[in-house]
Formats: sequence, C-alpha cells, structure tokens
Amino acid sequence: MDFHCHLDLYPGAREVYREAAKRNEFTWLVTTSPKAFAATSRALEPSPTVLITPGLHPEIAHERAAELNLLLEQIAGAKAVGEVGLDGSPRFKAHYDVQRRIFSAVIQRCSELGGRTLSIHSRRAVRDVLAELEERPNFGTAVLHWFSGTTAELKAAAALGCWFSIGPAMFDSANGRALAAAMPRDRVVPESDGPFAKIAGKPVMPWSGRQTAERLAPLWRLSTEEAAGALAQNGRALLNLMGR
Repeated sequence: MDFHCHLDLYPGAREVYREAAKRNEFTWLVTTSPKAFAATSRALEPSPTVLITPGLHPEIAHERAAELNLLLEQIAGAKAVGEVGLDGSPRFKAHYDVQRRIFSAVIQRCSELGGRTLSIHSRRAVRDVLAELEERPNFGTAVLHWFSGTTAELKAAAALGCWFSIGPAMFDSANGRALAAAMPRDRVVPESDGPFAKIAGKPVMPWSGRQTAERLAPLWRLSTEEAAGALAQNGRALLNLMGR
C-alpha cells in the first residue's frame, strides 16, 4: 500500500500507474493542483486499487490560488483530499498568508461536507496545521505525510487523533528515525512520496512498502514481517475510515 504518491509525475507515468495498480492493494495518488487533478483523472484509466484525489500543494499555493473555488467544488465529490497543507520553510514563507487562507478554506469545506480524509503537508508549520484542525473538529481524518516536526508537536498531533504516513526516505535522517520510532503504532501507514522522495538518487517507487517495513522494524523492535503486518493492518483500518 502507498498512502501518498505523485503517480502522475513519474517519468513514464502511465506504466508506473499500471504497475502500481497491479502490485499494490491500494495507492493514494495525491495531486498538486485542482487542474492537475482534473487532467490526471482524464488521462489515467480508473482502477479499483488507485484513489486519485484533488489537492493544492502549499509550495505552489501562491501560483494556483485562483483555483481554490475549483478545489472546493472537487472536494464535494471526493472521499479524500490531498495534497494540501502548509509550508513554513524559508523558501515559501513569503506566501504563507495565501497558504493559510487556502488551507483554512479546505478544512472548513471538509467540515461542512461531514468530513474527509486528508493527506497533509506540514513542514515547519505543524502548530498552525493543528490549530486549523482543532478549530473545526468535524473536518474528518488527518494523515500527516512525512512528518518532520518536533517530538512535542508529534505528541500534540497524536493527541488530536492524526495519522502518519511514512516512507523509506524518511529513515535517512536521525530526526526521521526518532519520529518514526515515537509515532502511535496503530496510526502509521506506508507512503512513497515518489517521485520526489529519492533513495541513492533514484525515485522511491509506489510499491516501496516492504522497504518501509524493513527500516521501521528495528525502531519498533519487531521483525520485518511483524512491521509489514502492522502497516497493512493500519492501512486497512484507514481505508475503512475513508469508506473504501
């Protein structure tokens, strides 16, 4: 399973899509903008094992802010939303107000619709992400993708009921390993974040769940098989919440 993947952005995307549809029990294809969601939905044949969702990535929020109303329309017909969120890193801080306006509107829309499952980007913005979620507790279920906050922020997110999607590239840093070790074990699911995430210079593929289990196992003091089983069990529980 892969709970956060940009399948449409791989070189040879159609072939990677077909392979993921065959190999994976489930793949969540997150998109970066409402127009990209519309184009991807047209370009790729539907698959029962792949979920394509509308999103508006915070890194391009200032460039695609005019698409917000389209996103809010798309959310009404979707079971899940992603990729959305906030990015407070120096490169994107200048556009943070635009990001917050968009993310707040998305959370409000999800709340109005009775809740959605969201794949959320929270780099250097965890506190503000959690504040938006706390303000509208009926928003649905938050899956914090590639969480990179502090241990205190991790505890706050876990207390709020957030889930976490992690991939093999996350284990390349000491902070990533420490966070993965401390995550609530019943709310962690695998992701690739491919093709952006890379290992040894190569994009992580959507069928990388085994690699995640191998890297997670020693941190949780489990065998690889036990870690893989836990991730699969968690994934199915999250799919139930998503209505899949």
